[in-house]
Amino acid sequence: MVLAISWSPVGLSADSQAELAKQALNPIAALYSVPIQYNWNQKLGLGGDGEQSVTNLQPVLPFSLNDDWNLISRTILPIIDQHGLVPGGSGDSFGIGDVTQSLFFSPKQPTASGWIWGAGPAMLLATGGDERLSAEQWAAGPTVVALKQSNGWTRGVLANHLWTLDDSPPDNKRKINQTFAQPFFSYTTQTYTTYGINTESTYDWQAREWSIPINLFVSQLFKVGRHPMSLQAGPRYWVESPRDGAQGWGFRMALTLLFPK
Repeated sequence: MVLAISWSPVGLSADSQAELAKQALNPIAALYSVPIQYNWNQKLGLGGDGEQSVTNLQPVLPFSLNDDWNLISRTILPIIDQHGLVPGGSGDSFGIGDVTQSLFFSPKQPTASGWIWGAGPAMLLATGGDERLSAEQWAAGPTVVALKQSNGWTRGVLANHLWTLDDSPPDNKRKINQTFAQPFFSYTTQTYTTYGINTESTYDWQAREWSIPINLFVSQLFKVGRHPMSLQAGPRYWVESPRDGAQGWGFRMALTLLFPK
């Protein structure tokens, strides 16, 4: 078997390539995709000696409801490996974390001014198999996304808010009451290379603490055989985090499998 990798073009017409590049940056595009995202963080724990790797499986499934509306399902399944958070190794753990499930109802056509938007429910599912990797409670709330794409530029924001559904969470866990905001900004060249920046800020209303990583990235649309995909990589820097959260520099890499119609 011969593995053929082409960075540009991706074996489609120029118009199709440009549209696919735009859809790859749109969180609610009517495009089947499976992002596999790896994150590395450091300096966790009270002593600042911990390290953490988080691999997120993030399938995106679009469904056509009628001539005017789509339903976009976005799932985040984290696989977490962390060690060194507690001296002696008692905080070391590996396994599945809590799943975040979002559903966006989105018009098929942008607004007259070119904005694409979607809104719906978000849910946190207590799927973590280890108490150190799970909030051990279910949560739900609203989620919304809005973005605009023109002349190679993509800018927008995705946000949600989650409240706990459990009246009595475990004694060692705080109730979930948190806001997540992800503003994003990027530019795509004529060779379908994208340069971008985003932040994935979370505010915990119970602890009154921010978690704010800034992500810089470069991504490239390419194909393996006849299958288009995107590879992304870049550094991240923690501007703000809880006392025992990640500090300083980290790293992110993501491979997104694309399935255009």
